[in-house]
Amino acid sequence: MAHEHDTTHQQSGDADQYDFAAIQEKWLPRWDELDPFRAGRPGDTRPRKYVLDMFPYPSGDLHMGHAEAFGYGDTVARYWRQQGFDVLHPIGWDSFGLPAENAAIKRGIDPKPWTYDNIAQQKASFRLYAPSFDWSRELHTSDPEYYKWNQWLFLKLYEQGIAYRKDGQVNWCPNDQTVLANEQVIDGHCERCGFEVTKKSLTQWYFRVTDYADRLLDDLNQLEGRWPSKVLAMQRNWIGRSTGADVEFEIEGREERISVFTTRPDTLFGATFMVVAPDSALAAELAAGASPEVQERFETYLHEVQSETEIDRLSAERPKTGVFLGRYAINPVNGERLPIWAADYVLADYGHGAIMAVPAHDQRDLDFARAFDLPVRVVVDTNAPITGAIPVIPLDEHGVPMLPDEAPSENPADTGEALAGDGRMINSGPLDGLSKRNAIRKVIDLLEQRGVGRASKNYRVRDWLISRQRYWGTPFPIIHCAQCGEVPVPEDQLPVRLPDAEGLDLRPKGTSPLGAADDWANVACPNCGGDARRDTDTMDTFVDSSWYFLRFLNANDDDRAFDPAEAEKWAPVDQYVGGVEHAILHLLYSRFLTKVLFDLGYLSFTEPFTSLLNQGMVIMDGSKMSKSKGNLVEFAGELRDHGTDALRVTLAFAGPPEDDIDWADVSPVGSAKFLARAWRISGEVTSPTDVEWKSGDRALRRVTHRFLADAPGLVEAFKFNVVVARLMELVNATRKTIDSGPGAGDAAVREAAEVTAMALNLFAPYTAEDMWERLGYEPTVALVHWRKADPSLLVEESVTAVVQVDGKVRDRLEVSPKIATDELEKLARASAAVQRSVGDREIANVIVRAPKLVNIATKR
Repeated sequence: MAHEHDTTHQQSGDADQYDFAAIQEKWLPRWDELDPFRAGRPGDTRPRKYVLDMFPYPSGDLHMGHAEAFGYGDTVARYWRQQGFDVLHPIGWDSFGLPAENAAIKRGIDPKPWTYDNIAQQKASFRLYAPSFDWSRELHTSDPEYYKWNQWLFLKLYEQGIAYRKDGQVNWCPNDQTVLANEQVIDGHCERCGFEVTKKSLTQWYFRVTDYADRLLDDLNQLEGRWPSKVLAMQRNWIGRSTGADVEFEIEGREERISVFTTRPDTLFGATFMVVAPDSALAAELAAGASPEVQERFETYLHEVQSETEIDRLSAERPKTGVFLGRYAINPVNGERLPIWAADYVLADYGHGAIMAVPAHDQRDLDFARAFDLPVRVVVDTNAPITGAIPVIPLDEHGVPMLPDEAPSENPADTGEALAGDGRMINSGPLDGLSKRNAIRKVIDLLEQRGVGRASKNYRVRDWLISRQRYWGTPFPIIHCAQCGEVPVPEDQLPVRLPDAEGLDLRPKGTSPLGAADDWANVACPNCGGDARRDTDTMDTFVDSSWYFLRFLNANDDDRAFDPAEAEKWAPVDQYVGGVEHAILHLLYSRFLTKVLFDLGYLSFTEPFTSLLNQGMVIMDGSKMSKSKGNLVEFAGELRDHGTDALRVTLAFAGPPEDDIDWADVSPVGSAKFLARAWRISGEVTSPTDVEWKSGDRALRRVTHRFLADAPGLVEAFKFNVVVARLMELVNATRKTIDSGPGAGDAAVREAAEVTAMALNLFAPYTAEDMWERLGYEPTVALVHWRKADPSLLVEESVTAVVQVDGKVRDRLEVSPKIATDELEKLARASAAVQRSVGDREIANVIVRAPKLVNIATKR
């Protein structure tokens, strides 16, 4: 079905036949001359809209996913122009990155020409697909003119301490030989190549995203109703704010306390041991102060843990493993000595890399305690009511609260099931009898009074690791000097250009290929003039895409990243369109940098994208397209066989944008036939352009004006498929008026044809433009304002009332929409068709649903 040729595709010389190829060939150069979509022309006083599509990665030609996403974005952009707005709708390429470098290595070529050849191919395909882009603002993130401003932005964050460098355990892809941010690890595997990710100790650059965690979370409230609820939930879950307390524990033999974050400080009296992450600096320090035997066991265990993924370590199904470090912590609320263990179920980057273990009330702690025969103490009576009177808790001979009689049978040490519910505190000294909420408040007060704790928050999100040990990316504008340390490259020396790849071995080997570019890397220190070296890592390409929407405002300005005055005019983005696969990484990073730039005084807003539209996937026969499955539908082939407009109408008509589109279930042939019907009408109109529309056929005018009234709301609700369906109804009504009514010369036919052309501009720009010219107008229809509906034509003059006798339709009556129930029943009974059907039978019952239904039941 997908490749069946359209029977309406005829030779371009036949003026009566719809020829999509000839129409495309005709209008592309005309649009190039007119340049109708350039935004922000001097003197343009129209209100502004900024519509942006997530810019593509140039991995090859465009594909069907691009066709869908950019088709939707273009519909929105064209709509707002017709509503009288000056619309900024730019295009660029996210052209740095690992896939281009890997593809170049595989082919034995330089990634630069490979990337720019792909851009040229995609640009040619885009032009044929006819999105209403402002091509004057085109950008590529791999151009020095762009990445210069990545470096400028980095330096601004470095000045504020938001960009920093540190040692730590990082995610490492052994295949791509580079580090990955947490967000780039999917189920323990590299999102790019699928290899299992390991941990490695490296010194890397980070952005302090955690400093903005509260704002990133709380500001999502601004986006309610404007972003998909699923995306908002994904953002909230990823940030993952937890409230609790930081509790300071003394360590025997260590001068400095360690801080532990817990969401349940009320259970401090139930802590019976402490666990630290084996790959944390704290674990290494504590083991180093222990006996040689402990040190040896710890080193063996650490080696085992480093081969595990985070998914494995956090799995509740795995047996618990760990080693005792021979050290003890002191519980700050009761002075008890707590043995310190290293165990893989604690991660180095969670909280402070250490936890207090309360096995009676945490399943992972309980599993560990049972595995190593550690004490289990219940401190929450989950059988006690948490409302009403505080229960009386009996004490033993030592004054210690006793568990209820039934408690021994529920002791987690015996059952293996932690007590996770709420209840009343027991075995907890001054907290006994309190509910969870009151106990948390009281114990935090107690910790603060003693100077050993405070209320705190913890976050799932981590600081953004932006270093990459690869070539094809933005070089860091930092020079390392033995005398001066980290030295920023002066702004007037930006950009730090990426050296040519010639002579460099780009194959992954664990260190950046730039380290071998001695002529580039060895430089004089800007401070002291001594020998120094450039930083040889490159930036994560998510840095490039986290602010590109601002660069579009001044894409050709060599003096600044963007003009704050232009940002005030255009930004934030009014409508952002793209795939839900970017719901976490890209959106989170863009939101973060927007808030940083707001704090630095460059922006007046804190959220980059006001409204978000996520499209589904284009699939085939129920599954994702791939060459290996043999179900690939090629974008270029669809354009060749059916034309741009048929492809765009098919995608718009297929269903709601967020749903997947199965190409096996749609018909570009049917779309082409619909477009041919509409196009032929424009050539049949014989009335002049200045005809008085009010003189036209009222029935057709009512269909036309109902469409004019309803379509804007449907477009703004992204119900593009409904708009196309309504447009098909209008074309059919127009054809009926021509063939069976007043004829092609009627003023209503011209009005309907013009409205059809205007509306088709949203989905089928070539056909719309050609229709507009055939109707006697100059191009371009894309800039024609949407016409207002005549309210008098929206009032129903009559409706069709269906009359049934014993369930069968016997007549249809044209009646007033305000007809009374008894009047409609009289008309139905008086109908000759109804009387013949009833005959001599007695009428048993009449149900009237004015103004549309009368149901008459007879006795048999």
